[in-house]
Order: sequence, then structure tokens, then C-alpha cells
Amino acid sequence: MSTAGKVIKCKAAIVWETKKPFSIEEIEVAPPKAHEVRVKMLATGICRTDDHILSGSIKANLPVIPGHEGCGVVESVGEGVTIVKPGDKVIPLCLPQCGKCRPCKHPEGNLCEKTDFFDIKGVMYDGTSRFSCKGKPVHNFAGTSTFSEYTVLHEDSVAKIDPAAPPEKVCLIGCGFSTGYGAALKTGKVKPGSSCAVFGLGGVGLSVVMGCKAAGASRIIGIDINKNKFPLAKELGATECISPLDYKKPINEVVLDMTDGDGVDYSFEVIGRPDTMIAALASCNLNYGTSVVVGAPPSAADITFSPALIFTGRTWKGTIFGGLKSKHDIPKLVSEFMEKKFVLDPLITHVLPFHQINRGFELLHKGESIRCVLVF
Repeated sequence: MSTAGKVIKCKAAIVWETKKPFSIEEIEVAPPKAHEVRVKMLATGICRTDDHILSGSIKANLPVIPGHEGCGVVESVGEGVTIVKPGDKVIPLCLPQCGKCRPCKHPEGNLCEKTDFFDIKGVMYDGTSRFSCKGKPVHNFAGTSTFSEYTVLHEDSVAKIDPAAPPEKVCLIGCGFSTGYGAALKTGKVKPGSSCAVFGLGGVGLSVVMGCKAAGASRIIGIDINKNKFPLAKELGATECISPLDYKKPINEVVLDMTDGDGVDYSFEVIGRPDTMIAALASCNLNYGTSVVVGAPPSAADITFSPALIFTGRTWKGTIFGGLKSKHDIPKLVSEFMEKKFVLDPLITHVLPFHQINRGFELLHKGESIRCVLVF
């Protein structure tokens, strides 16, 4: 029996209050309104940004259903939707692409004005939610909320992909892989033969390593306090790996020593800490080095640094979603994956059923997972 036009009851992982485990609840998901799409989720990755919602370091309106790195199938569409139809395989876009605002129209822009990632409201464009639990509205996150068996997205936040793509793998293209890979190729514009340092070797950091390798970098230094990540980093392209815990001097000085005082051509901070952002900046060449901030910072974080760090010519820049135009570039990346131009399997260390979501976050907190994928 068709569910189109009807309220769907399903399971979702809700954050009722920060610093507490997810609560798996039965929720009601309303039908999509005009220009909206309801999606049955097939798989979703656990991203550090979701953990920031859980910990409260990124402020969101509660209760909220996090999750923003997923893959699913269109269940039904609202009035006026023409880009997808029921049965299409899609990736929800945590960074929408409306195609109408100035950033969307700019060739180098991708921070669509419709995004809900910064001044987080947790509602659809009309100011209301499609989720409810126990008779009360529940907020969405980043316009996606993939930690639910069904979710509702605006058509700006949906990318149709190859129907043969395996959801438990390509869901990573919804955030982590694209953010890291794009940071190297699109934002950093890493050149062949160059040297790079990547601070943080989680799922996104390893994707940066893959991007640097794809760009032709000749030296890629991986940096992490967890040495268990080093073998995989080297498998994916790092030429050497170091831990700050092995040195008495600041890690940026270590990188300078390793490069005969020159510093690397490109550095990437993929942790989200102000102190490592400064260290990454100080690790690149003081005249022509480029440092890219990839890790999502906590809402309340501030940063203080000497202007001398950039006065000499360094470029310091941030990236959101790897600088990619989401709706345009995500289907291309999925196609490249299907053509075996890059791999995703090494990034996925655990696959768990959705109801074990709290176990997935335990693995993240213990540093035992790179990417944990939940399947529905």
C-alpha cells in the first residue's frame, strides 16, 4: 500500500539533551510539502560533527535528529518537484545548492544561502518541522537528519545518484569523503610534486590524504596522536606519519625540521581545534604556503594568533564541504567511485545496524573507528 501523502511512523535517534546517549524513538514523519522530498534512508555514516551536536559544542535546537551523511531512496515527492521521482537513489545534501543565490551562482562559491549549518534553526524553509514525537515537534539538523528511517528534505538538498551505487559506501560522499577530498583538490588546489601536512587522520583527514595523492603531491605527512591510524594513512597515500606526543617541541617546529626549515607547501587542519589550526598554519611555508581549515570548530571557539604568521605571504583559508557545489559535484563523485577512480572501503571500519547507533559513537569516542556506517 502506498505511503505517499500519509504520515509515516518510523524509528529515529533523538537528542533530547546534550551529553546523553541517543534515544531511539518512534516518530511521525509528515508528507513532503511543495518542493520537498521524503526519503527512506538506507545507510548513514557517523561523523564527528554529529558528535558535536551530542556533546553540545555545536549549539542546536533540541530535541533534534542529527545525521547528515547518508544515502536513501525517494519514497514520495511534494508538489512541483521534478528533479527526482519515487524510487530514485539519492544522497541528502547537508550543504544545499539552490542555484539562485549569489554563492551558488559564483564559480568559486558553494555556501548556499539556504544552508542551516551555522545559524542553526532546525526547521524547513517554511519554519516548521516534518518530525514529531509524542505529539511534540522535533528539529532537523543541516536540513537532512539522516538518523531516521525516513526524512524530509527540500529539493535543494537532494542529489540523484547512480542507482547501482552501494548505499553503505557512497553515503560517505554525503559529507566526510567529499569534504576531505575536495579540500585538497578544490580548496587547497594542491599541485603535483608539492609537500603536504595533514593534521588529523580520521575519516575526513584520510580523505584529504587521498586528495593530496590524487593531486600528485610527492610528500604527505600525516599527523595524529593515535598511531593506530598510521598504517591506513600510509596505505592511502601518506609518505610518513608522526605523533605530537613523541616530541617535546611544538609539532609545527617538528614539521619545519622535517622540511629543512622550509615548511610544507600545503597544510590541512582536520580536527577542529584552534590550537592545531595555528600549528597547521605555522607548519606551511611562511611565504607561499597555504593552510586550509577543514575541521568544524566548536560554536564558542575563538582564535588568537600573531599577524606575522600571514604577513609574510601565507594563505590561510577555510573550506565548507570541500569547496564542492553539492548537487552538481556529488553525482560526479559517485560516478567516479563506480568507475573505481578512488576507494571508500578502507575508510569504513565498522558497519552496524541503525539501532546500535550509541555503540557507533562509543567506537568514535574511543578512537577505534575511522567511519562507522549504520544500515537500516
